[in-house]
Amino acid sequence: MEPILTARGIKKIYPGSLALDNVDFDVYAGRVNVLIGENGAGKSTLMKIIAGAETATEGEIAISGNAVRYSSTHEAELHGIGIIFQELNIFPNMTVAENIFIAHERMSNAFAIDHRGQNARASEILGRLQQNIDPGTIAGSLRIGQQQIVEIARALSHDTKILIMDEPTSALSEQEVAVLFRVIGELKANGVAIIYISHRLEEIMKIGDRVTVLRDGRLVAESDVSDVDLPWIIRQMTGSDDFAVDAPDAHSDEILLEVEHLSLPGWSGAYKVEDVSFKLYKGEILGIYGLMGAGRTELLECLIGACPEMKGRISLAGVDAVGASIEERIRDGFSLIPEDRKNQGLVVSLPLLDNMTLSSLRKYVRLFSIASAMERRDVERAVNELGIKTPSVLAPVSSLSGGNQQKAVIGKNLLTKPRVLLMDEPTRGIDVAAKRDVFNIITKLAQEGLGIILVSSELKEILTIPSRVLVLSKGKLTGEFKRGEMTREKLVRASAANIAANVKTGVAV
Repeated sequence: MEPILTARGIKKIYPGSLALDNVDFDVYAGRVNVLIGENGAGKSTLMKIIAGAETATEGEIAISGNAVRYSSTHEAELHGIGIIFQELNIFPNMTVAENIFIAHERMSNAFAIDHRGQNARASEILGRLQQNIDPGTIAGSLRIGQQQIVEIARALSHDTKILIMDEPTSALSEQEVAVLFRVIGELKANGVAIIYISHRLEEIMKIGDRVTVLRDGRLVAESDVSDVDLPWIIRQMTGSDDFAVDAPDAHSDEILLEVEHLSLPGWSGAYKVEDVSFKLYKGEILGIYGLMGAGRTELLECLIGACPEMKGRISLAGVDAVGASIEERIRDGFSLIPEDRKNQGLVVSLPLLDNMTLSSLRKYVRLFSIASAMERRDVERAVNELGIKTPSVLAPVSSLSGGNQQKAVIGKNLLTKPRVLLMDEPTRGIDVAAKRDVFNIITKLAQEGLGIILVSSELKEILTIPSRVLVLSKGKLTGEFKRGEMTREKLVRASAANIAANVKTGVAV
């Protein structure tokens, strides 16, 4: 079988770093062409070059044997190439339909957009993805997983021959992932070439046909997926088979955080979080598990002070924290690593140094200036301790890989000297090696006495890292399990308990 797209000798040089070094890459029609590697290996850079979002320093691309050159995603689209970027590219103030058809609007005449036609077509595409999302909904009001669905719908709205999917399932529920895999199967059957990037290695083994591995910007291996296994993939990605994490099980008996009858009312009268009570001990890693819409993120937002309308009692080391602002909560010892690092965790237009001191800038202020030498010293120490790969602390944070950006968000929070660290999906969109680094950081912090609340959608993480797990369903606490008690079946059953009860009693969900 001849490849539909070939990339030869691709090199990309950024100031201070070589992102891609003479990479060859073949893409086959009607197959899922998997591209994997650690964060910073060059995967997203290569995809951006193929999709026209970046220009290669050297090298050439050919489609169906014909050399092509383009310098924008629009020009790449004319060659049948579409991309779902790793970081969401949603226009939050526009409707879902307007986001799906942005830059290729349907026109009723030369001067007017056919909004009715766009809404109808958007409904068809969303229906194909089994999503009951109103095309007229403002996109910024959707949860992260739904925004990811809109990105996928946008890609499906094109007549695409080569579709690049960069971490398409990072924010999706298991049900949404199953639907996406069905759609990928349909696209394969119609001859569409899929380029698939994912850090969830089990997905690769399930849907991949051909796998290509990058390491440090170089091609190191390629094979049919049927001829390899997970240890082979990990070994090629990292040069090592060792990814064990020694998660602590013991913690102090000292109560660090106590939450009593916490509730957060929603717009429709239903509660986003309803009557949740729990305790967090010094040095404990407490997991929070639940399906999308369970209230996990809202619970953390209440704890950090982002929801003044919440009800209930929160006390840190016996001191009442209810009514405190976000700034006061940070000063008292709370810190939040948000789910969406791009829009909530970082200011991508600023350098790494400025990003990492945003939450702790107060301690560097001297009269009318900033103690820049002290600030830089602290940031460089944090960069070294966290293993952030960057040519300089003055480099733009946008130039870092996803895993290193996530470490930067963690570092920003640690510079505030927290006592309770709230982590909302801290491994979203990062590779297995970066996950190991993050979990080792979490383990070290817990051993130093921090209380950590970890929200994760990945059952493997929830079953491995926390010493205790709380399960939420539709805002209510439906289960609590210690490490030796929890199983996949128990967690899944508890996460659906409140939903099942609502269905049984006829309550709308």
